[in-house]
Amino acid sequence: MRGRTGLILGLALISISATPAVAYRPFDGTDAAVAETGQLEIELGPAEYLRVGPERTLFAPSARFNYGFAAGWEAVIEGDVTHSLRGGVDGASLTGSGAFLKGVLREGVLQDKTGPSVATEFGLLLPGIRDEHGTGASLAGIVSQRWEWGTLHLNAAAALTREQHADLFISLIGEGPHDWPVRPVGEVFYERDIGSFQTRSALIGVIWQLKEDVAIDFALRGARINEHTVGEIRAGITFAFSLLR
Repeated sequence: MRGRTGLILGLALISISATPAVAYRPFDGTDAAVAETGQLEIELGPAEYLRVGPERTLFAPSARFNYGFAAGWEAVIEGDVTHSLRGGVDGASLTGSGAFLKGVLREGVLQDKTGPSVATEFGLLLPGIRDEHGTGASLAGIVSQRWEWGTLHLNAAAALTREQHADLFISLIGEGPHDWPVRPVGEVFYERDIGSFQTRSALIGVIWQLKEDVAIDFALRGARINEHTVGEIRAGITFAFSLLR
């Protein structure tokens, strides 16, 4: 029974990092915006903590690189360096690796136009190092709308996981007024790894916009993966700079 429980929790950890490729700190989903042409945006989590049942894991660091290579399009590379905090488990693993393209299908409020912004993100879930040896793929659609009182981002994604399972993901992100330097944020999502896991998750946090191209985030997330409870602490920084000088 103990071995089976360990296997279930291990697969649960894999399912967390197999989430379809959408990200916008500190969320699991994203927004319908991309980096400007020639701009490199880096989303960095120096050290983040995850608990799934008795399992404890440290992500140090987690990183996502977004490069605007054309008008309305960016290339994305991401991955997490994972350290198990369980006794007897040595070394680090590279998990959550992926390479994607994200494009704006309809320019809207996030592009200083009117109406909702609509985007898509698609690409490959890549093999890791010392973990996640398979290859998968994902396709996501994102709709964002902003009002004076706040912003909402709706995400829907489908994926073929590294274990060759079908995976479905839907997320709703809420943010406080965009002109507040420190704005409250939250997210709820549901994910179903067909035949393996289902996840119900809720997150609350804040984003501190230090300046236009620098933001600090902090969030707490609670979830249920099947019958196992999940707790997570997320903290990081997002910054951007132009590579075209």
